[in-house]
Amino acid sequence: MKILLKKGPGEAFEEIVRDKPVRLVRLVEEYQRELPYRILIARVNGRDEELDCMIEEDASVELLDMRTHSANLAYQHTLSLIYLKAVKDVIGDCSVEIENSLNKGLYTEIKTPVAVTEEQVRAVEARMHQLVEDDVPVVKELYSREEAVGIWEKYNYPEKSGLLERATDLEEAKFYSIEGYRNFFYGLMAPSAGYIEYFELLKYRRGVLLRFPYPSKPDEVPPFVDDKKLYMAFGEANKWQQLLGVSYLEDLNRKITGGGARDLILLSEALHEKKVAEIADMITRQKKRIILIAGPSSSGKTTFARRLCVQLRVNGLEPLYMGTDDYFVEREMTPIGDDGEPNYEDLDAIDIDLFNDNMNSLLAGKTVDLPEFDFITGTKKFGKRVTSIRSSQPVVIEGIHALNGKLTEAISDKAKFRIYISPFTQLNIDVHNRVPTTDARILRRIVRDYKYRGHTAAETIAQWPKVRAGEDKNIFPYNGEADVLFNSALVYELSILKKYAEPLLKEVEAGQPEYSEAVRMLNFIKYFEVIDEEQLVPANSIMREFIGGSIFAV
Repeated sequence: MKILLKKGPGEAFEEIVRDKPVRLVRLVEEYQRELPYRILIARVNGRDEELDCMIEEDASVELLDMRTHSANLAYQHTLSLIYLKAVKDVIGDCSVEIENSLNKGLYTEIKTPVAVTEEQVRAVEARMHQLVEDDVPVVKELYSREEAVGIWEKYNYPEKSGLLERATDLEEAKFYSIEGYRNFFYGLMAPSAGYIEYFELLKYRRGVLLRFPYPSKPDEVPPFVDDKKLYMAFGEANKWQQLLGVSYLEDLNRKITGGGARDLILLSEALHEKKVAEIADMITRQKKRIILIAGPSSSGKTTFARRLCVQLRVNGLEPLYMGTDDYFVEREMTPIGDDGEPNYEDLDAIDIDLFNDNMNSLLAGKTVDLPEFDFITGTKKFGKRVTSIRSSQPVVIEGIHALNGKLTEAISDKAKFRIYISPFTQLNIDVHNRVPTTDARILRRIVRDYKYRGHTAAETIAQWPKVRAGEDKNIFPYNGEADVLFNSALVYELSILKKYAEPLLKEVEAGQPEYSEAVRMLNFIKYFEVIDEEQLVPANSIMREFIGGSIFAV
């Protein structure tokens, strides 16, 4: 039996021969000592598999550590199972909610009559470390769908039982248990607790932070940074979900099948519009002149900026809207990235001196010849946008570096108002399973790139790691500089996007490197009911930036 083995990202495949079937976990044991990080799962013939998978014929096998997205998710799932087991052992039977990503980890709440103490958190963490040290096995259990529904009804988790009851095409449900504690996760798991070496618990406000390594540094927990504004944004999102009557996926599905999609969309959009109006009021009261908007890919920055301009006009202002792309340096001056290609996302790709000079001149009431960047010739053109603004007019600026102080270092801070936009929260599948915001963003991007750029889903997935690396460097470190955060997530959006994304993901073939990621996304969106009546989505919705039909030129 021939196995083409790839030991890690960037490594070449090498051929090895085995004379009998081999389980992946045994194959990993042979090579783990020479590898930099712990292998968590493997990609077999393009499909991600747990390490209990048996290789019985010729195959290609890629060993995956935390540097890959799917292995990182497996780490999170296994860590969550260990955490839930430890809470049960230390505190007893109580509800635990795994809510959202926060402060380089997961924000959770342990629902007890009296708030958990620091001593209890330390005891839970100690119990987790004991489970890891003992290398307690993670046991996979398969049940029929009907049996699984009964289990969750018995445990009083209606959001879990209802979702499985609705999934009529699902023959078996996969549970995982650790020392008798059983749960259900929508993803892969490591074989045992011993694989989860790095984590920490922190008591934080009303909850507990479950923190773990970043993919870029799989062997250390990152330093704690208190994202207070992000915590407040999540609190606002929870209030929105309560107003909408949608806490988990089953709530959404029930509203859609019950004819409630129209009201859900209208109320969701009204909440967005109210927030945009509140931000416009803040800008007007504070008499800010330079409005800076930044956020990661597929956040809806362009639509948000246009809607903000409308609300500023309602307040009697006449905003000038512009992007930073027109301030690219001449193409031959563009910095080169580590891959040898021009790096247009680097701050040095922007003509900072010209940008600051133009903005200060506008603020001073001078007439300015604003550039337009010609992406064909790679040069700035002048003479087409000669303009000036009145003393009360704000300038709304959208760009990936907008919150980086170096971009506007020559402009007075008194003139600036900074806005960070991102889909911070998505509708969680259930009380223990969340949809990572990065998954929601890539689905947005897959739909948009196909519609507006002619890209296949495979091409978008292939570019995503590079996009994420640019965000980690140029966007995420600066979200704490924002005066206000705007959550661009819409509770109904995956039920709209599914109709567009599903056929595109199904076009990714088994032989393509992006196949495993396409399969993973297909597996979680299959649980969402589709909203077919897309005419219900308003023309100024952020969703229109991705599915088309926007009233704004995006």
